[in-house]
Amino acid sequence: MDIIKTAIDGVVIIEPRLFKDERGYFFESFSQKEFEEKVCKTVFVQDNESKSSYGVLRGLHFQKPPFAQSKLVRVVRGAVLKVGEPVRMCTSPTKPAPMTTRSNLLCAKGGF
Repeated sequence: MDIIKTAIDGVVIIEPRLFKDERGYFFESFSQKEFEEKVCKTVFVQDNESKSSYGVLRGLHFQKPPFAQSKLVRVVRGAVLKVGEPVRMCTSPTKPAPMTTRSNLLCAKGGF
């Protein structure tokens, strides 16, 4: 898997290596060993999948410990605009913490 860092600390794009031939394709979607070598130590405990119709807006929400979860998003067909908003504690009621929105366009590759 190839790891691409983004402008938001702790958010990465994982690009699996795709192996194609006349029969179709194969890829390893996640390797804990490789992920921990390239990104960070993790415990992968749950895998969910959803399909969205055209134009649907979905949200992935921040969760505080002990309920925090990392999110793994896979684009099977088309494209997804992922927008991230860093969450920062406000140090003063008169001086709000700076917020910088970042986005990445995630596109399916290889004719999935």
